[in-house]
Amino acid sequence: MSNQQKKVYSSSNGFPYSHHPGGSILSRPDGSIILQDLHLIENIAHFDRERIPERVVHAKAAGCKFEFELTDSLSDITYAAPYQTVGYKCPGMIRISVVTGSAGGADTVRDPRGFSFKFYTKWGIHDWVFNNTPIFFIRDGLKFPQFIHTQKKDPQTHLDASEDSTNSWDFFTQNLESIHQLVYLYGPRGIPKSWSEMNSYSGHTFKMINDKGETTYVNFHVKSDVGFPNLSSEEGVQLAGSHPDYNIAKLFNKLKKGEKPTFTCYIQTMTPKQAEEFRYSINDLTKVWPHKQFPLRKFGKITLTGNPENYFQEVEQLAFSPSNTCIPGIEPSNDNVLQTRLFAYPDTQRYRLGANYEQLEANRPRNLNGAAASVCPYASSNFQRDGKATYFNQGNLPNYISGQSNAELEYKALTTEDFCKNKYKGAVTAEDLAKYIAEQEIARNAHETIINNKIPGYYSVSGISPLDLEQPRDLYERIYTEQEKKDMVAAIVGSASNIPNLKLQTTVSQYFGLVNSDLGKAIADGLNIEWVPVDLETYINDVVGRATPK
Repeated sequence: MSNQQKKVYSSSNGFPYSHHPGGSILSRPDGSIILQDLHLIENIAHFDRERIPERVVHAKAAGCKFEFELTDSLSDITYAAPYQTVGYKCPGMIRISVVTGSAGGADTVRDPRGFSFKFYTKWGIHDWVFNNTPIFFIRDGLKFPQFIHTQKKDPQTHLDASEDSTNSWDFFTQNLESIHQLVYLYGPRGIPKSWSEMNSYSGHTFKMINDKGETTYVNFHVKSDVGFPNLSSEEGVQLAGSHPDYNIAKLFNKLKKGEKPTFTCYIQTMTPKQAEEFRYSINDLTKVWPHKQFPLRKFGKITLTGNPENYFQEVEQLAFSPSNTCIPGIEPSNDNVLQTRLFAYPDTQRYRLGANYEQLEANRPRNLNGAAASVCPYASSNFQRDGKATYFNQGNLPNYISGQSNAELEYKALTTEDFCKNKYKGAVTAEDLAKYIAEQEIARNAHETIINNKIPGYYSVSGISPLDLEQPRDLYERIYTEQEKKDMVAAIVGSASNIPNLKLQTTVSQYFGLVNSDLGKAIADGLNIEWVPVDLETYINDVVGRATPK
């Protein structure tokens, strides 16, 4: 619709409504409302259904438009279409969120921030579902519901960690893989000062595949071009009380004034041989790749370009998934949490928004059959049909692999621009399948065996070892300044001081003491409890207990 076209108040069926929008049809003056007041019924019924389920995590958020530009080709390591031609540009939407709080919570709390990007490419939707920290609390996907439960309100008291942090610290001290994230989070980057001046990381390892079938492991980094300023604990608490939407407002007003913050996009790369020889598992979300060993490689630029016109339509309905990161030329690694997210993210959106959430404008591929833009190289088609809120049902195209004359569907070659109409028509023979499987196994067997053995397989839960203390110890001892160490101790003490169980307070000090004894003692002193140092073996056997993996 043209902006010059008149905007006329109407019923939901499109016809004008020519009475007072706040008036009702009454049985008589000062009488009761009558059932035929369709305008009232329509408005009240819609109002009753205005809210969709709040996200369990990442509920409080801001969003904005952006433009991506490929500055350096990645064609040597991937055939993924958006990463081929230098100068390629596409629009997108960003959603930045507080991970654990509710939609009504404050946006200056100490917590990771989700920082996700939806690319509206001419080939389809491409997502980056990242955080502003390069590591995470867990590396077992099935621990995620338990972890989030401990960050929400207690099932009996209905109080969160600001009143009693027992559940949070009980979980963390039993799951020592969380310690790297906590040393990071309670350090100087725990409370972002500006959501347009913040880094974003994939955390997960992805596999890029080139047109020769060669694999390169990658980690994504999106770095603010003006640094990553943060608030102090005191500033965060003060703003949480006086201005709980501080960062949301700051981002909106900055873009409203015409400012266009920029970010530079990088990847770290690792060959299969390097992955096999790496000290840590590439599938471990609690570890980073040292930059000295795996330097950043620049490939793109992101510019924030403007605010949404309607928050609900363009931001609240945005639905991200790491499955959309895995476009042709990019594959998931065996990261346990990533594998879980591949299911969980689309599934939660089907619950929140319905089975056809990908047909909503905010999530719709720009080349979707029935709505494809002229710049798209083809119309995206498949066999998904019907369901609630179907906007594009692909006309009379057969909803299966058809062998009939009305079959128009074509299939694209994986690494070239070749298309074939009858590639999958007919029967597959067992002989051809066996040959194809053998081709794949030759290239992958030896490498995948080594990589898979770096973390437990089968029925498993990841195990703790001294390796899990190395990177957080290095971060604390080598990177943090003396003042940042003092601030970190104060922040941890501030969080753990409301634990009523003094034994758990002691455990918290011992937990951090595994990273650095002086750190553990400083926390114990801050909590006014006795410092009881323990080594890792004693901590597991005598403090938190030795759980069985069976």
